Amino acid sequence: MKIKLQGSQSDLTAASTVGRAGLVRVYNSTAGDLLLTQKDGSTVVGTMTVKSKDVEFVSKLPAQTLEGGAGLKVVSVAYFN
Repeated sequence: MKIKLQGSQSDLTAASTVGRAGLVRVYNSTAGDLLLTQKDGSTVVGTMTVKSKDVEFVSKLPAQTLEGGAGLKVVSVAYFN
């Protein structure tokens, strides 16, 4: 898989749409597992654990937000084969 960056990396210190991204690369920079929460307004769409030092890709609607703390580093991406 090849990744195209769509913005600059930030963190999830506060809830973020990650630049209204549709696909987000999430990296857990901490030594412990962290919980990632996806919301649509105040409604929780879902949660998942991001293991220490792992990368996950999250598909979301542009207005949906992600939360999880400063240890989760995020960037909007596109992918292609």
